[in-house]
Amino acid sequence: MFDYTVEATTGIDETIEKLKGALAEEKFGVLWEFDIQAKLQEKGLEFSEPYKVLEVCNPHEAKKVLDKSKMVGYFLPCKIVVYSDQEKTKIGMPKPSFLIQAIQDEELSSIAMDIEKRLVSAINRSI
Repeated sequence: MFDYTVEATTGIDETIEKLKGALAEEKFGVLWEFDIQAKLQEKGLEFSEPYKVLEVCNPHEAKKVLDKSKMVGYFLPCKIVVYSDQEKTKIGMPKPSFLIQAIQDEELSSIAMDIEKRLVSAINRSI
């Protein structure tokens, strides 16, 4: 499976705040928070449910993988999505271990698995 998705017990804004704190504990920062619902509505398109994309990064890990292969930059920064689906808040992300398979490098796969475990841990502490 290419993704990790769970259901949160709180609303989107509270879930995002908890997620940001949990990410910081794992040494990841939020570089950007993109509100897709607001952007679509700004363009005159109806999108009825909240949908936010957080781009997250640990600069030390990013440098480590980019030093090994510049192609990894295609997957950076990591994305975590927080959205409403049938009145339930969900958090999900594409698994770094799945994305890195395209590079076919065992060392990078190991690093991706570690990053994935840390992001999953942060997500789980946010629900």
